Amino acid sequence: MTGEEVKLLLKRGEGLAVEFKSSFNNEVIETLVAFANTSGGSVLIGVTNDRRLSGISITSETIQNWLNEIKNKTSPTVIPDVEIVEIEVNTIVVFSIQEFPVKPVASRGKYFKRVANSNHVLSTQEVVNLHLKSFNTSWDYHTNNQYSLTDISFEKVEKAIARINQAGGNITDDPVSFLKKTDLVRGGLITNASYLLFKNADSVMTTIELGRFQTDIIIKDSARTKADILSQTDQVMDFVIKHINKEIIITGEARNTQKWQYPLEAIREIVMNMIVHRDYRSASDSIVKVFNNKIEFYNPGRLPDNITVEDLLSNNYKSSPRNKLIADFFKNLGLIEKYGSGIRRVISYFENENLPRPDFRNISDGFMVTIYGKSTEDVGKDVPKDVPKDVPKDVPKDDRRKHLLTLIAENKWITMSELAQKCNVNIKTIKRDIDLLKTGKRLIRVGGRKGGYWEMIEKS
Repeated sequence: MTGEEVKLLLKRGEGLAVEFKSSFNNEVIETLVAFANTSGGSVLIGVTNDRRLSGISITSETIQNWLNEIKNKTSPTVIPDVEIVEIEVNTIVVFSIQEFPVKPVASRGKYFKRVANSNHVLSTQEVVNLHLKSFNTSWDYHTNNQYSLTDISFEKVEKAIARINQAGGNITDDPVSFLKKTDLVRGGLITNASYLLFKNADSVMTTIELGRFQTDIIIKDSARTKADILSQTDQVMDFVIKHINKEIIITGEARNTQKWQYPLEAIREIVMNMIVHRDYRSASDSIVKVFNNKIEFYNPGRLPDNITVEDLLSNNYKSSPRNKLIADFFKNLGLIEKYGSGIRRVISYFENENLPRPDFRNISDGFMVTIYGKSTEDVGKDVPKDVPKDVPKDVPKDDRRKHLLTLIAENKWITMSELAQKCNVNIKTIKRDIDLLKTGKRLIRVGGRKGGYWEMIEKS
């Protein structure tokens, strides 16, 4: 490294791959370790934090002593490249190190990573992830002595084989041979992936909590699944579908059109991503909360450090599945099409329905997706207290529906809340009346809740 190159680094300042130190100490070693665990970098000794050249005094043995100290205080041992650069009257020592091939590297029992212009201690989970990544593998690939072949259902394996063949595969192996060929069983032991995919009994490892919320604290219905992960997609979808709205659109054709409150394809994609990318080492459960006009999907396991939410939305990232074996198996089953494309499909589904874009964010120790749909019109709420006193009460049903049609004829943009107020009933009753009028082909809804309107059908 030349003097001009050092000056250029001084001009740019400290960052992901550059650090300044006025003297050699343990922090220099920690920074080298952080660089080795990230993407490499250089430490300039003889430079203050405010980029001033302070220089460093060295003897013929200084550099070798420093290298020995670095060697003794790192595990696995790292030995950086060293350059001595003279700038004017100042001696600068530059330690440079490449990204280490087998990670993580520790200094005195602690593991560090480089984030922006500082060093951060790795958590236990990050240490494990970094180690697995070094060997191009993931947690689900490893065998687990806690489980054996007796803990999985061969009937479920046979069903998976049949499904792969339906998707274009040509598998003729028996279940055990199939598991061995797909790395789901190795050395007579089953992998974590194999257990999650085919376990024959419920377990807390795969718990997903499901709730239908009236408000943030009032729960109307709840359920829980602890099944194998191949069964859970349908179980979660069944619960969600049970608690969202479906609109029947009368088209005049032999079969009417059904329109759901949310695009079901998008929900299935989100649920699939939850299951495939969940961190099953976490003690936290996956959680699905269905509200009147939104659904929250929480999953243990944050985005990788090198991927931001902005990267996710712009599709500017390289997909690296947390559970490679599970992701690959879901792909073989035809359940997912391509790594990294699911988020874009989810966004497209909502854009096509003119619904708000889903919200994606890291939260606590996991990741949350929130989707927004057409409001349930606060079904079941009481009639507003300011109902006009001159509105007749206890109107016969047929008369009320005639009155309702008259109100719609006068204002096709009228809302259900306004109809309930004018008819002196609650919204649940109005919704029932509206459904009957739609079924009787007296009324249709054109467009959504916002911007839509009612259209009356004249009797022939």
